[in-house]
Amino acid sequence: MKNIVINEWKGLFRNRLFLVLVCIFTIALLLTTYLGILQNNTQILAQKEAQEHIREQWDSMDPTNPHRAAHFGSYAFKPTNLLNSLDEGINAVTGNVLRLEGHTQNDVMFSEASQSLLISKFGKLKPSLLFQFIIPLFLIFLSFNSYIAERESGRLKLLLVQGASLKKIVFSKVFSIWIIGLLLLISTTFVQLIFNTYDLSFDAIFRLILFVCSYGCYYLTLITLTVLLSLIFKNATGALSLSIVIWVMWTVFLPKIIGNTVEKISPFPTRVEFQNAMDVDRSKGIDGHNPSGDRKKELEEKTLAKYQVNSVSELPVNFSGILMQADEEYGNDVWDKHFGSLYKQLQIQKRNYQLSGFFNPFASVQSLSMGTAGTDMFHHLDFLKQAENYRRFFIKKLNDEYAFGGSKTGDRSWKADTKFFQSVKDFSYTFPVFLSFLSKYILDILFLFIWSVCLLFWLKYSSEKTIFL
Repeated sequence: MKNIVINEWKGLFRNRLFLVLVCIFTIALLLTTYLGILQNNTQILAQKEAQEHIREQWDSMDPTNPHRAAHFGSYAFKPTNLLNSLDEGINAVTGNVLRLEGHTQNDVMFSEASQSLLISKFGKLKPSLLFQFIIPLFLIFLSFNSYIAERESGRLKLLLVQGASLKKIVFSKVFSIWIIGLLLLISTTFVQLIFNTYDLSFDAIFRLILFVCSYGCYYLTLITLTVLLSLIFKNATGALSLSIVIWVMWTVFLPKIIGNTVEKISPFPTRVEFQNAMDVDRSKGIDGHNPSGDRKKELEEKTLAKYQVNSVSELPVNFSGILMQADEEYGNDVWDKHFGSLYKQLQIQKRNYQLSGFFNPFASVQSLSMGTAGTDMFHHLDFLKQAENYRRFFIKKLNDEYAFGGSKTGDRSWKADTKFFQSVKDFSYTFPVFLSFLSKYILDILFLFIWSVCLLFWLKYSSEKTIFL
């Protein structure tokens, strides 16, 4: 079988058209990868400059009321890493900047899709675009005629007479073409490693390995399916036509159909409905029996009892700051209720979509591609969670300073000094280790493995049962 694979490669490299196409694909892939890395580095630099500018403004803030500073707020930047240049995922749509302020939880802003005309239906030109749409077509065109051309030329009969089995011949066809896809994958990974040695870690290497393996399984599935169809139909036109139809169904129609179906099964509330529900819970109480006025009165009584005084004006602290923090914490409970439910629904939709990998391996490889690059929904929700946790710390520190930093109730002229504001630390996002998310991608890994193994066994069975005439 080894000799057959070597002969296959010799035959491919004697074909000038093949050499031209391989060179074009390799140059396009390496150039796209390099430009993606440059774009990533530009974005990282822009984020760093913006963050430093905002921090400089904060550190140079004149003495002011901490509550006013809470409205001035801060920003959380979703960092870009070396893997984002492989697959932009949902980042271009979701945005990467979150404003943090008191009394409200904002949406992520400044998505590239809302600001650029370059964002097409397929997104920006990234290596994942070539991996998912262009290279598979190239591999299909290499595969569909590989068996039939040998059969029609009479070379297949010669190989069989010399003692080679049909099973070894067709498997040699599959693996010789599969190696081409793997080389394109590995070359891209190599470029990533060359230009990002400063940011390498065990997690990044693990993600890159899984990235290559997921696409490798997908390519093996496509090539095996195409060769299998050519073995069954014994007709190049029929094998190519059906392979293209299946590929178009996998990449264009099924994702749209399944996505719409998943949304119908578990629809989201509209933005207006969602915000109204939060406003009602904020004002009337989560259970409908604890309105804001009653909560304020109860807090006032508890605070007076704690400090053993008869009126708010006698308190040694600023009751306004205590009240603001209590209102903030109640708002956090409302946020946890509504956004917690929303995020659970998002994950249910994601899981339902992942189940489509059972009959569409493209859904699985797309999910793993974004997951290993850190640009999918799970990573975005992790960023939102960390940013919200920081927002709560940030606002509580300001409210506590207003309540216990030396001011008294009604003292509106009191101000915190610049040194206090400088002591408030910045938001720092901790990029999650992929192993902590691995369970979320088990279905994708399992389906890709099943597709490739089942088709290989089917090809083995068909090659053993096929009678060459």
